[in-house]
Amino acid sequence: MLILMGITALLYLTGCSAEPQPIHYGTDVCAFCEMTIVDRQHASEMVTEKGKVYKYDSIECMLRDRKNHTDVPVALYLIDDFAHAGILTDARNATYLISENFPSPMGANLSGFASRDEAEKVMKSEGGRLFTWQEIGAQIK
Repeated sequence: MLILMGITALLYLTGCSAEPQPIHYGTDVCAFCEMTIVDRQHASEMVTEKGKVYKYDSIECMLRDRKNHTDVPVALYLIDDFAHAGILTDARNATYLISENFPSPMGANLSGFASRDEAEKVMKSEGGRLFTWQEIGAQIK
């Protein structure tokens, strides 16, 4: 009986950890718009404190969907780093670029970068405007 209780507790604890999950491009579906996630430069992920993972085909889908989850404590917001496709990075520390030269899946022309320097280089060569996490949340409705 004690063994069964220990296994149950272990399963509960591992099932509720707030950890990111890999995005399975071409298979996973966006939690907001229900499109298949295929773009390795624009996908994103939100992980609640209880460990529920929401995956998105674009950063703008995550930003819009978080308004539907204001009552749920979020542990992690992650985005694909535009400069390093398929690599998730902390969305709260990222720099965002809106540029018509880089269309995103849902049309906001929004890309995220782990490095502000990388974002500035791309902006200088391709145009656009940079934003912080707080600023992009207000920008995307």
